Amino acid sequence: MDKNQLAIQYMEQGKMEEAAKIFGEMIEENPKDPIGYINFGNVLASMNDTERAIKFFERAIELDPQAATAYYGLGGIYYDQDDLLKAKDCYEQAIKKGLESADTMFMLGLCLLHLDQPRLALPYFQRSIELNETDAEAKFHYGLALAGAEMYDMAIEAWKKTLEVDENHADAYFNLGVAYGGVKGDVNKAIELFEKALEIQPDHMLAANGLKQMKELS
Repeated sequence: MDKNQLAIQYMEQGKMEEAAKIFGEMIEENPKDPIGYINFGNVLASMNDTERAIKFFERAIELDPQAATAYYGLGGIYYDQDDLLKAKDCYEQAIKKGLESADTMFMLGLCLLHLDQPRLALPYFQRSIELNETDAEAKFHYGLALAGAEMYDMAIEAWKKTLEVDENHADAYFNLGVAYGGVKGDVNKAIELFEKALEIQPDHMLAANGLKQMKELS
């Protein structure tokens, strides 16, 4: 097993300090190889040492402007810091440099959704689902983007497909309840869906509030 494989194994085992030590050795041995900086950046990010992680990702990009995974790593840090514009730009660069993975597409879609640009988010969620059809969160957020774009029938279908993958997705039941109660005017169906959300997640306050409102109308 080479050093890189060993360090990644340590990361998977949660042994971050051991992984960092090996990646540090790799950088000393090959200071012009961006992979070492990217891997070290990933370790630092997982340890919440974000300032240093950013420097390592930026160094990797200096060495190789096409280092897509460095942009992805930076995107994750900025997203966690709620700097959505920077995160969006980094994920766009990662895709532009060739990292067209389901996760990258999903994260770019998520950034655009949170930036109140649901229509722009739609194709990225669609592509994420194409690349990973079993990702319930991608299907769920695709539904949110469709609803944000006022495409309610398609949003309902997306949330139904979410439940096909994850039958215990409380938020999917809640949003279906909102759609049936507020858009379709089907109070009884909305009550059923809100009750299902609360059965799965008893402390789902939005579902509890929705259920109360629907019962007042029934």
